[in-house]
Amino acid sequence: MPHFAQALTHQSMASLPAIFILMLLVRSCNSDDRLRPTKPLSPGDELISSNGLFALGFFSLQGSAANTYLGIWYHNISERTYVWVANRDSPIKSSLPGKLVVSNTSDLVLSDSDGRVLWATKTNNVTTTGSGSGGGATGAGAVLLDTGNFVLRSRNGTEIWQSYDEPTDTFLPGFKLWVNYKTHVAARIVAWKGPDDPSTGEFVLSGDTSTGLQILTWRGSSLYWRAGVWNGATAASFTKSFLSQMIDDGEVAYFTYNRADDSAPARSHWKLDHTGEVMFRVWVEGSSSSWVPLFERPGKWCLVYGACGPFGYCDVKGDVRECRCLDGFEPADGGGGSSKAGCVRKEAVRCGGNNYFLTLPAMKLPDKFVYLTNRSFEECAAGCDRNCSCTGYAYTNASDILLASKCFHWTGDLVDMVKADYTSDHLYLRLAGNGDNYARTNNKINGVHVVFKIVLPLIAFLLILTCIYIFCICKPRGIHQNNGALQVHLRPSQEVWDQSLEFSRITFEDIAAATNSFHETNMLGRGGFGKVYKGILQDGKEVAIKRLSKGSEQGIEHFRNEVVLIAKLQHKNLVRLLGYCIHEDEKLLIYEYLPNKSLDKFLFGTFSHTTIETKFESTKQTYILA
Repeated sequence: MPHFAQALTHQSMASLPAIFILMLLVRSCNSDDRLRPTKPLSPGDELISSNGLFALGFFSLQGSAANTYLGIWYHNISERTYVWVANRDSPIKSSLPGKLVVSNTSDLVLSDSDGRVLWATKTNNVTTTGSGSGGGATGAGAVLLDTGNFVLRSRNGTEIWQSYDEPTDTFLPGFKLWVNYKTHVAARIVAWKGPDDPSTGEFVLSGDTSTGLQILTWRGSSLYWRAGVWNGATAASFTKSFLSQMIDDGEVAYFTYNRADDSAPARSHWKLDHTGEVMFRVWVEGSSSSWVPLFERPGKWCLVYGACGPFGYCDVKGDVRECRCLDGFEPADGGGGSSKAGCVRKEAVRCGGNNYFLTLPAMKLPDKFVYLTNRSFEECAAGCDRNCSCTGYAYTNASDILLASKCFHWTGDLVDMVKADYTSDHLYLRLAGNGDNYARTNNKINGVHVVFKIVLPLIAFLLILTCIYIFCICKPRGIHQNNGALQVHLRPSQEVWDQSLEFSRITFEDIAAATNSFHETNMLGRGGFGKVYKGILQDGKEVAIKRLSKGSEQGIEHFRNEVVLIAKLQHKNLVRLLGYCIHEDEKLLIYEYLPNKSLDKFLFGTFSHTTIETKFESTKQTYILA
């Protein structure tokens, strides 16, 4: 016997790896998207949606490890994010592992190991006969859909229950946040109590059960945030990747959203955080994958319900959110900084007295309105005008819905208003007087705006034209100031060196230094035009400088023509023109220097200077100094 027992022990030990592999295979078989009557869901098992985005199973949180919950979360992302919890207020204790089964009455039942029911669906309790032989085997079954919706179906495929009907703090694409404003019942989104506590929290989000026209967030019994009055049109989407809609069938109104196409992020949701924030988030893959909020309300300041008090509004058009008073109102506390005190009228409205309605564009309409249907705009306005207690009115006419025309009247204080670019609603506010004072002030302001909008652009335009004119005038003449030397270029018809010639920019100071201030010892000759000097530039180059006489009748135009003529006569056998300079009344030409005396020595030999003076002057001007 001992030897047999020992052999049996060795055989058992040898078979352990095979048993372990078999258990893994069984576990993997439980990781599909369906829950069957014959196989309950136990701790460690998971249902995975066919697209791999969602998982359903048991979980515990870091802050409450002793408690176990049944829920749905996003599968295969780095940040575990839960979207639904079944037994949020009845956790399974760690010492009593639970299981989820499909019961004989076609219900989903979550119980612990002692058989205590912690959560169950509430169906019509109709027993459906199945083909299985085991206890509790029925034809019903549950499936985790690709949308994250957990659906219980009868044998013939009829949906008996779905998790979308019992949301917790999150809703997903395709979910309908509905409100029946005839029976005053609405779907509710309830926040967690804390970041690691999924039990029922203090914040609740739902539709307005009295009108169906608003989405509200409550903190206990107090309003915390209001999305604003739905004007009947399709809800504006904050991103092109998702389509948001408000649908009204005359009894039930609901909000829903879906992905616009397959390019939109696959993981997205609306969430009511435990802090009271309403958020729309998308999962962005990348080096640091994370949830990115595209929408967050109300924040910490004046978007909280009634934060700006009566007749005050939250201005979010600027960089800073701040409370302001409506036109015709002033701070109730005299500017003491208490936004909760709100605003009071500058002039009281008296029944039978003069009053008018001021149009306030781009306003989130106030709360506590009277909703009137089947009214034209004129009827809506006239009804408020006739009622002295009517503080203001608004009107929408969206032709794409069943109840197209919507008229809103307000009596008493106006609360919870926002001025923002994302709303197109107009509020018509009753004020005392006939509007002349406001019109004069407004016209004055508008007049200033007109001045700035018309005169300033006109001045700028004229300045631009002036600059263009000056540029066009100056550029052809080529006027440049360079250390006191005015270099005059040519008119377009005479623009010779800009195309093929290059002249050095030589200042008058450089010329004066090169000629020793035009000393007599540097003079090469003189004539009716003036004198010619030898000069040595700073780089050591020798030049001949023709200095037009200040008393000469040759003006700027003649001087320019001479420069053009000489430039055109450039030749390898002629003295090359190097540059020119005009400085105040000084006009100078700079040539290369000929060291072998004047040309007259070669043309006329030893003829006396007196006999050839006239010819010498003519020849020298033409060949040597030209």
